[in-house]
Amino acid sequence: MVVFDKPHALADAPLHYCPGCTHGIIHRLVAEAIDELGIEGKTVGIASVGCSVMTYNYFNCDMIQAAHGRAPAVATGCKRARPENIVFTYQGDGDLAAIGTAETVHAAARGENITVIFVNNAIYGMTGGQMAPTSLPGQVTQTSPYGRDVKTVGYPVKVCEMLRELDGATYLERVAVNNVKNVKAAKKAIKKAFENQVKGLGFSLIEVISTCPTNWGMTPEKALKWAEDNMIPYYPLGVYKDITKEKEAAQA
Repeated sequence: MVVFDKPHALADAPLHYCPGCTHGIIHRLVAEAIDELGIEGKTVGIASVGCSVMTYNYFNCDMIQAAHGRAPAVATGCKRARPENIVFTYQGDGDLAAIGTAETVHAAARGENITVIFVNNAIYGMTGGQMAPTSLPGQVTQTSPYGRDVKTVGYPVKVCEMLRELDGATYLERVAVNNVKNVKAAKKAIKKAFENQVKGLGFSLIEVISTCPTNWGMTPEKALKWAEDNMIPYYPLGVYKDITKEKEAAQA
């Protein structure tokens, strides 16, 4: 009896990520959701620019590479041209919350029926560890060697909190993959985001608190602990918007 196996939607290719990076966990969760929903043959993924730039190598569904920050715009075109397809983006914080902020906000405002997987590791990983829109107050990075000074560069962008004010957003949840319990919750949220698209409910975004041991200058184990002690308190986990539950509550 097979107890544990590689999801079919996950390609048989070595990942390029640094040791201890949690992108690999998130990839698997996306692939498991695709497998369990039986949608691989009609799924289109949009790869972003950043550490996830080669996402197109890791999934067996059709993939498109978008310009930096433009994944939601590309996903919008794909979904509108072929509404029967399931379309998702896979983006980091630099791609989604910096250069891609407008695309993200307006796709949510329009209620585009797409699924966005947003990986938040609080730093620019691919380009060497610069401060990102999501870097924490006081966090040391290559471009904030004395820590992020909110008086000069402002506060981190809290994506779920920002998007929940938009009427077009259907489902927003922040999860993490720093321990087994949180990984299970993350899988449930990612699968639900895809299910919502299958049902035609509109825009869903799952924010995943991730780690970057290399650019945080930590071992993988310490990075997981740092995420738990620092990132999760600043970016609380949970559902930020779910119109299905809101409707159920209104009808009760």
